[in-house]
Amino acid sequence: MPTISIPTALRQYVGGQAAINVQGDKIGAALTSLTAQFPDLKKHLFDANGKLRNFVNIYVNDEDIRYQQSEDTPIKESDEISIIPSIAGGAASEAEVLARAASPELNKEEIARYSRHLIMPEVGMEGQRKLKAASILLIGAGGLGSPLGLYLAAAGVGRLGIVDFDVVDHSNLQRQIIHGTKDVGRPKLQSAKDRLSDVNPHVQIDGYELALRSDNALEIIKDYDVVIDGTDNFQTRYLANDASVLLGKPNVYGSIFRFDGQASVFYPKGGGPCYRCLYPEPPPPGLVPSCAEGGVLGILPGIIGVIQATEAVKLIIGQGEPLIGRLLLFDALKMKFKELKLRRNPECPLCGDQPTIKELIDYDQFCGITPPVAQPPVAETSDWEITPVELKQRLDHGDQVTIIDVREPNEWQISNLENYGSRLIPLGQFADHVNELNREEEIVLHCKMGGRSAKAYEILKKAGFTKIKNLKGGILAWADQVDRSMPKY
Repeated sequence: MPTISIPTALRQYVGGQAAINVQGDKIGAALTSLTAQFPDLKKHLFDANGKLRNFVNIYVNDEDIRYQQSEDTPIKESDEISIIPSIAGGAASEAEVLARAASPELNKEEIARYSRHLIMPEVGMEGQRKLKAASILLIGAGGLGSPLGLYLAAAGVGRLGIVDFDVVDHSNLQRQIIHGTKDVGRPKLQSAKDRLSDVNPHVQIDGYELALRSDNALEIIKDYDVVIDGTDNFQTRYLANDASVLLGKPNVYGSIFRFDGQASVFYPKGGGPCYRCLYPEPPPPGLVPSCAEGGVLGILPGIIGVIQATEAVKLIIGQGEPLIGRLLLFDALKMKFKELKLRRNPECPLCGDQPTIKELIDYDQFCGITPPVAQPPVAETSDWEITPVELKQRLDHGDQVTIIDVREPNEWQISNLENYGSRLIPLGQFADHVNELNREEEIVLHCKMGGRSAKAYEILKKAGFTKIKNLKGGILAWADQVDRSMPKY
């Protein structure tokens, strides 16, 4: 029977399995067989009309089925079938356009610093001077931005721009190696500047302590040779892609989740596709878990970030074969790389033959993100929520409340409300356990921050439950407002 490889982000819906045997001689039949075995997976692959979602790609070997016979693509037992969800080729001569007409000279100290580059014929004095003349914009100083900044500064890129408005948190230090314990509470931009200046004082570092938005992206990006996407949300990922295409800049892409990573170079001006060619539209909000919810191996952004840095250097010095028209997949658990072909979509609204997107749009709206509203005081909640303080008061009063934790078992091990009778039912399994719950009992649902438990709330509401509440802010809010000794993550 054919086998379909399941990416990490979707394994929670197939019992944690990495590969599933299916029936069928065509992709459509194979996917039907897969979702029949695992119904919870269906909504992640197909929309309400039964159409394969635009943010999910299916590959047979290294070819996208969209450029074969779609769901009628024939398959045989020996084929490698891969599901590639969004996690947000070209010749070396095409990259030569990045080289400046006049490259600056290297001084004596720089020659000593870059000597291991200079003795490489692929780099040499000419290539190192190109690096010194180059400018690269890093969008994000987090997991991917950390190795990117360190290695590009060490490599001698003349100007690095960094866009980031976050502050360093203890939870960042597991993977964001550009920051240290002493930097906790500092703006990431300041921490990154200090570290990169220490790595290489010859590099000019320009910081942008703001969110990249439609009203500032073109102005920021226009003066840089290469854009590197180290974002952790889909709206900024599409924004960075669109701005790069409109300005004719190569966009070096990377994404990470748990043990899986992706990398590519989106560069229509260089003959390749853009990010929209791979994923024409984003997933609905909340359907794809973030690293904050699903986690990420701390080492993984180092691997993917270094790949991105390598691609940027290759583009600048005009050597090798950039990942233009290729998507590189990395599975850290198997320690295995896989390469898939990417094609420019002639119907792409941004880089296709007849583009309809000619300016930046509202990316929050495009990604279905509701603008934030002013939050009421902690003591006030909507009728479907309960604050940690209110819940604790009720528990202390002796009220009978059933607490359901919808996080994953490994999160439960970090911190939980077991002392108050909390029961663990992970969200991915929640629908299967609804009938085990008592409709007459008062139920309080919680997760880490309140997002996943809100989904569980909707499941119970649709099932006819009425005595239900969502714990506002999740267990992190409980740790802040009720039990400060509780570990946070």
